[in-house]
Amino acid sequence: MAEELTPENPEAVLEDAADAVGEEPVKQRKNGLYPGVSDELAENMQSGWADTELHDLEPIAQAAETAARRAALSARFPGERLVIPAGNLKTRSNDTEYPFRASVEYAYLTGNQTEDGVLVLEPEGEGHTATIYLLPRSDRENGEFWLSGQGELWVGRRHSLTEAGKLYGIPASDVRELAGALREATGPVRVVRGYDAGIEAALTDKVTAERDEELRVFLSEARLVKDEFEIGELQKAVDSTVRGFEDVVKVLDKAEATSERYIEGTFFLRARVEGNDVGYGSICAAGPHACTLHWVRNDGPVRSGDLLLLDAGVETHTYYTADVTRTLPVNGTYSELQKKIYDAVYDAQEAGIAAVQPGAKYRDFHDAAQRVLAERLVEWGLVEGPVERVLELGLQRRWTLHGTGHMLGMDVHDCAAARVESYVDGTLEPGMVLTVEPGLYFQADDLTVPEEYRGIGVRIEDDILVTADGNRNLSAGLPRRSDEVERWMAALKG
Repeated sequence: MAEELTPENPEAVLEDAADAVGEEPVKQRKNGLYPGVSDELAENMQSGWADTELHDLEPIAQAAETAARRAALSARFPGERLVIPAGNLKTRSNDTEYPFRASVEYAYLTGNQTEDGVLVLEPEGEGHTATIYLLPRSDRENGEFWLSGQGELWVGRRHSLTEAGKLYGIPASDVRELAGALREATGPVRVVRGYDAGIEAALTDKVTAERDEELRVFLSEARLVKDEFEIGELQKAVDSTVRGFEDVVKVLDKAEATSERYIEGTFFLRARVEGNDVGYGSICAAGPHACTLHWVRNDGPVRSGDLLLLDAGVETHTYYTADVTRTLPVNGTYSELQKKIYDAVYDAQEAGIAAVQPGAKYRDFHDAAQRVLAERLVEWGLVEGPVERVLELGLQRRWTLHGTGHMLGMDVHDCAAARVESYVDGTLEPGMVLTVEPGLYFQADDLTVPEEYRGIGVRIEDDILVTADGNRNLSAGLPRRSDEVERWMAALKG
């Protein structure tokens, strides 16, 4: 990795370079190899560059949808200034940053994904005027493009403000002027908190936590029902995820020779080639690690005869993520006990998916799946019945542990800020997308179950779209039934 000329190090300020660029002093790396920037070099770097402005840009694919979303937001908060930041870069270590991911609220309303961006809806008449505030292209006159660690020659070209306006269908302005303007603003204001401390500081005497939370809740609930663009993106994410699972099955022998990391890396390759990233840390849990619900260390052995619980999802370039789980026999064939447990989870998932219907209560699919699992646990003698008693007291939860699903979208656990009455106590509607993912987990140290059960964990998860007449399994491309899984694995390994 190349060494930057201008790190964030306030101890050494290069005054001659400051004169050369004509603005704030250039901060030099403490142990950088260049002592300064000569006037001659600064002048040389200002000229001789071709015009690279892009003139034939078309709006992004979801421009009509983001405009409709902004209109709905405008209607909900008439007469109020609304401020939705993208967020800022976060330091990973010293002078390196984590890959940037814009806030969901900002990306949902704009389609833009660049750091430091801010969407502002200014009240005008009966509605609002939207402006997207962005960093303009790095300046070639003051040397920012090659002297700044975030300059164009270091991290790549940004869109000009004119280009951004064409792409996103929103007039674009320089974000560096926004904080000052917000400090002078009058009238009611709401901001989405937690992403941009500088913007929040500029509004500190104008906003309240209660009013800002109302804005956050509205934007979370707005995503409960997906539009056609979103459904298409979720299907893309799932389709790539299916291919990622196929990739993993093909290299299970290499995972056996190494570790769970090989599985993680294999799936990640598919996610980066076909999408933006993984939607969350991949869970590549072999053997007893399958009983740890969010096992993301992925550093354990992969052994023939064990099960592999793979919970992973590709995130598209527009931030929509799949969330799919399969529990696979590493050697391609379930043992008798593994199959018994797997089939119980499969039956529970079938009951849960059948309960996903428009007009049904959100909780119905969870209740249906839990009933099946409780019945099996009673049948196997692991918990004392009757089943109604088990469910009433929640005794099955020792082995089922988690809820049976969640909303899915731009966040893997989407719409998390929605009101309880709109989400878990709400009613399913066409366009909602949720996971159905029952599981059974018998911990390696659980002395209440027979020894042969211990260390077996099974989860099956699919992404389900609520339709006008029922539901559609977006991840149906991956087999679920135990015999189908074995045939599928044999064909891929064959």
